[in-house]
Amino acid sequence: MKTIFEHKDRQELIERISALTDNNTAQWGKMNLYQMIRHCTVWNDWILGRNKQEYKQEFLGKLFGRMALKRLLREGAVMDKNVPAGEFAIKEKTGDTDLYKKIWLEQIAAYEHYSNPDFIHNFFGKMKTEDLGMFVYKHMDHHLRQFNV
Repeated sequence: MKTIFEHKDRQELIERISALTDNNTAQWGKMNLYQMIRHCTVWNDWILGRNKQEYKQEFLGKLFGRMALKRLLREGAVMDKNVPAGEFAIKEKTGDTDLYKKIWLEQIAAYEHYSNPDFIHNFFGKMKTEDLGMFVYKHMDHHLRQFNV
């Protein structure tokens, strides 16, 4: 299964992100291209531990998180469409798409040296590194498919 921690899988994501242009439009959801790219950069900062956030699993996640993660990480499973972005929703409709695309590419490369042992997903909870790698890949893939790349 693909993971952000494999070089070839990171390269694939980098090529797909690099292929994004202003002509790419969402196949589903409410985000425009700028909002999606910005969402991914904010989300990656969270995973990478760059914002020194406190990590805490919410109550419903403690009840259902492991089961949901297991379902998501099955071979061939993809993230559901139109899942709310929650605290990672981007309100601004316009911004410097090229700048955030560059940041996103740098973040993908940074996963080669991933080290954030304090990370706890707000729904899934503490994750094994192997599971986190597959989850991050699936999240990036989800948004790239959303914009048809």
